[in-house]
Amino acid sequence: MTTPDLQAGERIDQLYSQDIQIIQSPEVFAFSLDAVLLADFAKLPSRQSSQTVDLCAGNGAVGLFMSSKTRGKIAEVEIQPRLADMARRSVALNDLTERVTVYEGDLAQVNQWIPKDSVDVVTCNPPYFEDLPDSQKNPNQYLAIARHEITTDLATVVQTTSGLLKMNGKAYFVHRPDRLLQLLDLMTANRLAPKRIRLVHPKPGKEANMVLVEAIKDGKPGGLRFLDPLIVYDGHGEYSPEVKALLYGNS
Repeated sequence: MTTPDLQAGERIDQLYSQDIQIIQSPEVFAFSLDAVLLADFAKLPSRQSSQTVDLCAGNGAVGLFMSSKTRGKIAEVEIQPRLADMARRSVALNDLTERVTVYEGDLAQVNQWIPKDSVDVVTCNPPYFEDLPDSQKNPNQYLAIARHEITTDLATVVQTTSGLLKMNGKAYFVHRPDRLLQLLDLMTANRLAPKRIRLVHPKPGKEANMVLVEAIKDGKPGGLRFLDPLIVYDGHGEYSPEVKALLYGNS
């Protein structure tokens, strides 16, 4: 592995189940469980000629965590220069520069790098909260942009996703349940047929706080499946066996 130059406040963390190291900074950006769940939920073609794109890539977590699923190319798109730089250094740290490329810029302009209708899979962990006048935003601008729709919005994300995908290409999103209907409406309006939904609950007896959604571009209508819910913590506050395996492996 390449030894990276770390900036002030940065550290190297590891997703042990994937043997992936990633540069993080609590002051700038650190991946959460939603990135791990999205990377696991997504199904990628194994073939070397395949192309996957991760939008709203942050420090590159989702793309890195998916890299073991495919021999194909993965592109990560991130608008914040500091986060894009962290992602590039993490890609180098894991010796993945030949397969994973980080593009710095607005996802709405992604076709300057990646042609329309050319991608097999698009994943996205977008900002969860709308940018409303009375929204309480984090004073840290890095975190505010990651959590609120300041530089993009859900409509733009879905439209961009559809534009990138080939016919029958697949899209994967993680979002908040209270915006699921909006997400499904936008998908339908942009030629994306929802096919699989999985709710994520923090612990038994608690309402879901995340939702994972798979859609197929120009897929046949109907056939939507709701998978078994995923429970993050058991009644004793320990990770459930499924989540523990995703984080630390099965050993």
